[in-house]
Amino acid sequence: MKNFDVIIIGAGSIGVPAALALAQKKIKVLVIDALASPGQGQNKRAIGGIRATHSDKGKIATALRSIEIFSTWKQTHGDDIGWIQNGYSFPAYTDQDAKRLQELMKVQKSFNLEIDWLAPKEYEKLVPGINMENLKGSTYSPKDGSASPLLAVNAFYFKSLEYGASYRFKEKVTRISIISASQIQVTTDKDTYTAAKVINAAGNFAKAIGAMVGLDLPVEPDSHEGAITEPVQRFFGPMIVDLRPSCDPATADSSNYYFYQNNEGQVIFCLTPKHLIKGTETNATSVFLPQVAKRMVSLFPKLANLKVRRTWRGQYPMTPDGFPIVGGAKEFPNFINAVGMCGQGYMLGPGLGELLTRIVTYELTDEDLDVLKHFDPYRDFSGIEHFK
Repeated sequence: MKNFDVIIIGAGSIGVPAALALAQKKIKVLVIDALASPGQGQNKRAIGGIRATHSDKGKIATALRSIEIFSTWKQTHGDDIGWIQNGYSFPAYTDQDAKRLQELMKVQKSFNLEIDWLAPKEYEKLVPGINMENLKGSTYSPKDGSASPLLAVNAFYFKSLEYGASYRFKEKVTRISIISASQIQVTTDKDTYTAAKVINAAGNFAKAIGAMVGLDLPVEPDSHEGAITEPVQRFFGPMIVDLRPSCDPATADSSNYYFYQNNEGQVIFCLTPKHLIKGTETNATSVFLPQVAKRMVSLFPKLANLKVRRTWRGQYPMTPDGFPIVGGAKEFPNFINAVGMCGQGYMLGPGLGELLTRIVTYELTDEDLDVLKHFDPYRDFSGIEHFK
């Protein structure tokens, strides 16, 4: 039997940064994952956007710290993870959306988010060629950015190894036993391990892991599809998020969509289905590309002649209100959940990894406690994330 201070279940967007932060504190940490290498679940299906442009303090504060880590990684550690600070924008084409975004800006600014409202002509300078018909303006948060999910997770992984983190790949967790208040046993299909604390960072499989200790976690994956084009010379700056649901019968089964140009010049895009598809199926559909392409070209005609290289399908492990679940179980405080990231685990991961470390080491600040209120596993889940 192998003994550790902390066992993390899941080597993805949350598990790997958490392992890095824990190992930096000289905590003996083991990460277990059923897949062959880090980031092979939903992390590699992320489109790479990293924003603090959320609607509550918990996500904003956590993402701001993540942005600090992503944006300084090359300078600090030498690895190029494809970071660019291209910003995020939410153009509004109705008076209702403009009012909603401007009201949210007041909340966002109160939590130290750098964000401003651009008039239509100002936004056109940022995105030359954007459809100006009925454009009311746009929010713009210049400090948001993007990086390669694959480069980033591997940079975090190798750095965590340098600090002493251990990993076991191709091992499926089959049982978790609470031995005592300070000892939890984790059994896989290959071995048995013990630790004082366990972190559930299992993404799509968080609910099944929680059930092993009797928890009923309200996390259910639903499908989203993404795509990437050929690389071309840079022709626009920020991530563009169109919040409008489709009114066109040809694309009516879709809600918001978003796209940006990455550090290599490729345009990456994703769409939120209006009628969510539950489950973990990963085969791409024939519906997504014509549906999203029509909407994107209508908004930004310059996209029309780009060649799409591939599409893919992944999941958002969703909670009922669109906010993560982070914290210890009442029954077993040393069983800590970091689940239900709602498609935002990649952008929250580095900041959340440090927060989880302070939970483990009992070093939570008053600010941390305030942030964790928004992620409380025992909240009533009646709220709603505005950018869900």
